[in-house]
Amino acid sequence: MEPSETRKPRLVSVVIPIFREAAQIPDIVAAVRNHLKESGAVHELVLVDDGSPDNSWSVIAAEARSDGNVRALRLSRNFGKESALCAGLEYARGDAVIVMDADGQHPPSLIPEMLSRWQSTDADIVEAVKVRRGRESISSKLGALLFYGLLNRLSGFHFKGASDFKLMNRKTVNAWLQMPERNVFFRGMTVWMGFNTVQVPFEVAPRSAGQSAWSALKRLKLALVGITAFSSFPLHFVTLAGGIFFLVSIALGVQTLYLKLAGRAISGFATVILLELIIGSLLMISLGIIGEYLARIYEEVKRRPRYVVMESINTDAQN
Repeated sequence: MEPSETRKPRLVSVVIPIFREAAQIPDIVAAVRNHLKESGAVHELVLVDDGSPDNSWSVIAAEARSDGNVRALRLSRNFGKESALCAGLEYARGDAVIVMDADGQHPPSLIPEMLSRWQSTDADIVEAVKVRRGRESISSKLGALLFYGLLNRLSGFHFKGASDFKLMNRKTVNAWLQMPERNVFFRGMTVWMGFNTVQVPFEVAPRSAGQSAWSALKRLKLALVGITAFSSFPLHFVTLAGGIFFLVSIALGVQTLYLKLAGRAISGFATVILLELIIGSLLMISLGIIGEYLARIYEEVKRRPRYVVMESINTDAQN
């Protein structure tokens, strides 16, 4: 009788990008650790400090020095959440990688269910989907509704309730890491890959402490990256608008010529001014759209790294 084959336990990595979240790091790390132990998973935590101006790195470093299962990265400056996610995914070693926020709005209590879905199905991605967005200002809710409505229509993908709270298996993570773009939109890129996905609903919890670092400007920048990265329609809109105004100009030209030849030409100062304002505005908007895409191309061709690691603990290359 042949000896039974021993199977190596699968490692689960939890990637948490952190920016100015020193107050809640111990609580979120403890909660994640407890729920991973509850599920019986062999695990590691990858904490990425995205250039926090507070003492977040000191707290992260203390966690890493007290627990060898915590891997800590400190970026040289604030590169943005998407770049911090890239760093975490590149350093994660797990057979499954869970990505979540550090502000407590992604409930760690959902981790056992996500792991169970991963183990019991053939899903490559287990996605936590928002059924309620939690406390938000009216402007934030309307902005999110407008953004995802546009992105759904322009990209052809479905983003309703999408979040960065996901579990991805190693095959999916490796495929994601093969995408080299510098303008990163994490949730869009995971949808674009098209792997088998199952969804787990959750309600966004209130922040455990502090205030969100996502300003209106940062949200707008992410929205522009998402739209330009997944749709070229705005460029086609420029061509379409130009074609429409060309046809309108031909019609107005024919009308003007007819009135002139018929001896019924009248002064049209107001009409001329109005047309100039409309066409001038359209030209400026068109140049802005083209400029947005050129800026994305410019950032890509420079091929600068997505992030720079200044210091690390419990990694293969420590500083």
